[in-house]
Amino acid sequence: MSPAKKPSKPIFNRIRLLRTERGLSRAQLAELIGVNVQTIGALERSDHYPSLDLAMNLSEAFNLPIEAIFSRTEFTPMSTQIYQGDK
Repeated sequence: MSPAKKPSKPIFNRIRLLRTERGLSRAQLAELIGVNVQTIGALERSDHYPSLDLAMNLSEAFNLPIEAIFSRTEFTPMSTQIYQGDK
C-alpha cells in the first residue's frame, strides 16, 4: 500500500500470532476466510488494511472479537500482558 493511501491512523493486528498459535498456514487461513494467500501476507505485514467484511471474517475464524485482532495502538507483547502482575 502506498504511503498516500494509508489512513492517518495505523491499524495494528495480531493475525500472524493468532494464525501460528492455531497451527494454521497462510494458505489454510486464506482458504478458511475466502481470500488469496497473498492477502494474508499483506495483512500480516500491515501492507494492507482489511475491509470491515474481511475483519469480521477473521474475527469469526479466530472466534475472537475484532478488537482482540485489530487496534489503533500497538499491542504490547503477550509476555508483558501475562507476566506484568509478577513484579
